Amino acid sequence: MPAITVDDLTVLDRVTKPGLGDQPRPVWQVTTAPEGYEGEGFPVRRAFAGIDLRQLDPFVMMDQMGEVDYAPGEPKGTPWHPHRGFETVTYIIDGVFDHHDSHGGGGSITDGDTQWMTAGSGLLHIEAPPEWLVEKGGLFHGIQLWVNLPRDAKMNDPRYQDIRSGQVALLTTPDAGALVRVIAGSVDGHAGPGSTFTPMSLVHATIEPGARLDLPWVADYNALVYVLNGRGTVGVEGRPIRMGQSAVLGSGDYLTVTADRTQEGRSPQLDVIVVGGRPIKEPIAWAGPFVMNTKSEVLDAYTDFQKGRFGHIPA
Repeated sequence: MPAITVDDLTVLDRVTKPGLGDQPRPVWQVTTAPEGYEGEGFPVRRAFAGIDLRQLDPFVMMDQMGEVDYAPGEPKGTPWHPHRGFETVTYIIDGVFDHHDSHGGGGSITDGDTQWMTAGSGLLHIEAPPEWLVEKGGLFHGIQLWVNLPRDAKMNDPRYQDIRSGQVALLTTPDAGALVRVIAGSVDGHAGPGSTFTPMSLVHATIEPGARLDLPWVADYNALVYVLNGRGTVGVEGRPIRMGQSAVLGSGDYLTVTADRTQEGRSPQLDVIVVGGRPIKEPIAWAGPFVMNTKSEVLDAYTDFQKGRFGHIPA
């Protein structure tokens, strides 16, 4: 897995052990992501399908893209499409993705990079593998997370953050049994590079077989754990969880994920995405690529898109 790693975890800062009186977060729900296709036909798992939006708040959805090993000519992306009212966070674990928009933004992300796009008032956007990758084929794996914007930020100007893998904050557990990558927000006082409108944290953790991660988590954030690969348990109660499953956690000071002692050959460790944020607690009207507060605002978004107010596809 080419996402940034460290040969010697003992050189990293440690996350703090739970202290006396710290409360573990209980497991409320475990769901299994249905599989489908997105864009021009690349495979995805709908990570948060079946979870109530009130428990997801401030998030809307998350897709695991791949993991797929494309033959030459097979790599696929998305056609041009609009967005308004939220942020898309694309984290590439393996492979390369190019992105461009109608405001002149864009770039290429690969192997642990993150592209954080604030759609705000609206833009047109495309994501696709580069031509050389289409011709050559290769592995493709990543996630895309949709983060809602509060009402007073939904019509902000669009912007990009290109977060390179080398900028991510790296931590480990007291026994150096897990690598914790902090992409956005703050974990135990260690801040990731991603800047967010809504207070939140985004983490990719790799846990060695038999190791346990007790991850401090901001008390007023919700918490969701999604398994990218491998198997283990979540919560101090040891609820089983495996690749393609999500856990919704209740309130508390820290969350617990433990890797099974035996993992499958193709996934020698347990890899999880941990995400959480402060709920916005505003109404959501969501239709396709538009996430607004009311139905009339969604209809306005469709009208503005049809009238070319989101910009134009570059030549």
